[in-house]
Amino acid sequence: MEATAQEVDAAVRAAHDARGALADRTVRAAFLRTAADKLEAAKDQLVEAADAETALGPVRLTGELARTCYQLRAFAGIVDEGAFLDVVINHPDATATPPIPDLRRYKVPLGVVAVYSASNFPFAFSVAGGDTASALGAGCPVVVKSHPDHPGLSELVAKVLRMAAAEHDIPVGVVGLVHGFEAGIELIRHPLVAAAGFTGSIRGGRALFDAAAARPVPIPFHGELGSLNPVVITEAAAAERAEAIGTGLAGSMTLGVGQFCVKPGLVLVPSGAAGDGLVKSLTDAVSDTEAGVLLDHRMRDNFIAGVAERVELPDVDSPVTPGAGSEHTVSAGFLTVPAERLAGEGAYDLLLEECFGPVTVVARYDDDAQAQAVLSRLPGNLTATVHLSEEEAAGEGRGAEILAELTPLAGRVLVNGWPTGVAVAAAQHHGGPYPATTSTSTSVGGTAIERWMRPVAYQGAPEALLPKELRDDNPLGLPRRFNGNLER
Repeated sequence: MEATAQEVDAAVRAAHDARGALADRTVRAAFLRTAADKLEAAKDQLVEAADAETALGPVRLTGELARTCYQLRAFAGIVDEGAFLDVVINHPDATATPPIPDLRRYKVPLGVVAVYSASNFPFAFSVAGGDTASALGAGCPVVVKSHPDHPGLSELVAKVLRMAAAEHDIPVGVVGLVHGFEAGIELIRHPLVAAAGFTGSIRGGRALFDAAAARPVPIPFHGELGSLNPVVITEAAAAERAEAIGTGLAGSMTLGVGQFCVKPGLVLVPSGAAGDGLVKSLTDAVSDTEAGVLLDHRMRDNFIAGVAERVELPDVDSPVTPGAGSEHTVSAGFLTVPAERLAGEGAYDLLLEECFGPVTVVARYDDDAQAQAVLSRLPGNLTATVHLSEEEAAGEGRGAEILAELTPLAGRVLVNGWPTGVAVAAAQHHGGPYPATTSTSTSVGGTAIERWMRPVAYQGAPEALLPKELRDDNPLGLPRRFNGNLER
């Protein structure tokens, strides 16, 4: 199934030729809704195929397919509304300093988008996932590089999307699909590819990011690479509800067999009795977790080896030892370490790297300064979480300070919650400082569409020559800023 260079070229050129068919916003919004309808109609076949390749289970996969269809319809609504075009019109003003000419600005699609599928979300971050939905919504055709863990499902989903396109007289090449490692490299280098979206490992994402920058004409590369997702638990919070926090942490770190990009991988827990109670609760909850199957044997091998390497470090304990289960499964667990071990560079830096699978590191801190020292050493993350007591949440103590300390570390900061579960909502941000992502954009939520567009301003253009989006009479009824006033 490996695509040749010629097949990649054909897929990109077919997508490039389909751009004009997406120019009409009404047509592409209808296309997105039809795609969602057809995916739902094929649910049984798709879920069965996905489970056969990923072993994620029908319940999880059915929910993920529903999320995928919701995303498609959400972007259809955004396309209908038109605010994402960011229309701004300024009439001439000779009294301004300097004088303002006639200026009209909006956003246009970049062109063909290369989408690199993720292993852990075969629907929501794959062929019909958020990158594809947002790119199509922006008016950009896509060529998807399938993930090797679910190639059969990728073909089925692409077929459904192409059927939806044909119903609206959109060329089926608007959604291309290629397989294979070399095909992924050919894709990022193709001169007609205008941008790329990626979800996966730091190593793979960084290689593609560098390739995108090394092209004769560099292109935007929006990569989601890796995240530790730190959690800080204050002493007051641990004293107030140790059992609830321990149980909640166990559920979050083992959800989906620990294969979520926002799994909490480092948890700062206070030393002393309050922290001990939390660790006991975590021990009880994790001990009751059944072994699970990771997405492939390579990930299983890396998980087992990664845990073993971490456990060998001095002062690292494993109250519940994670590792191999049966021949195909892994068991969940967690490690503990004194926080002071993480405050300086050295062998313990390994504990500050993501370990993909059902494991987390609990760092026991003696005081606020020790916790701050660990946080100061962390790279960028998708999320950062703090658990506060009721009084701290009301403004007493260091709650606001901790929130301020976590803000530079992540794109989403949570209070008294758990990061697993990324809502598809207008205010959502799923991204963060490097290496969490390679840009400041989000891959989830309505503003994800902005990744695939660029602004263009027309100066002094006669009204008759302007795109309809920029004309004074607003024939398309778009939200816009007109001479400084926001019009809905």
